[in-house]
Amino acid sequence: MNEIIQTIAVYALPVIFAITLHEAAHAYAAKHFGDLTAYSQGRVSLNPLVHIDPFGTIVIPAVLYVATGGAFLFGYAKPVPINFSNLRHPKRDMAWVSLAGPAANFAMAFLWMMFALGLHVAKIDEDFFLNMARAGVLTNLVMFAFNLFPIPPLDGGRIAVSLLPYKLAHKFAQIEPYGFFIVMALVMLKVLQFWMAPVMLVANLLLQLLMSPFSFLLS
Repeated sequence: MNEIIQTIAVYALPVIFAITLHEAAHAYAAKHFGDLTAYSQGRVSLNPLVHIDPFGTIVIPAVLYVATGGAFLFGYAKPVPINFSNLRHPKRDMAWVSLAGPAANFAMAFLWMMFALGLHVAKIDEDFFLNMARAGVLTNLVMFAFNLFPIPPLDGGRIAVSLLPYKLAHKFAQIEPYGFFIVMALVMLKVLQFWMAPVMLVANLLLQLLMSPFSFLLS
């Protein structure tokens, strides 16, 4: 039980920040491209309370973590309300609004890496903070890869709808009501890992490349 409590303590802030930035980025991008729906509901905010769903963000992940001993974890935040028809160029701008969330997670993973480097430079070897930095990178890489999976309503699915020709886009978009169940089935069957692993690996390599000048200068 102590180990579970320690793990939750380490992951709490990284998960909250990852979710908050992801959703706020969607809301900000939608506002930038012409849809004020999320803005009018106060979702262009870094306040976690406006994005967290008590059941989906806290209860479900905690129960699954305890019940499976950390083998399976899933949760969700409040969806950001976006009316894509309000965007100035709905089909094109849908891709940018959808990409904003994963891009925020990529940026957050970079910041956690910078935090870990800062700990190293300051010669702080406190396990709790080092583990939190690692958790921050991992959490954001997982969210980055998962949300880019090309099935609507995930961000990757909406990006695909934006990029496909109109007829194919219309047919592909019709998957959305069933997308959640498709993704959950792929997770349970451990098929999604064949997407997650390579995408996370490439993203991590890119982050390491971006970090290399800072590591060279500060180490």
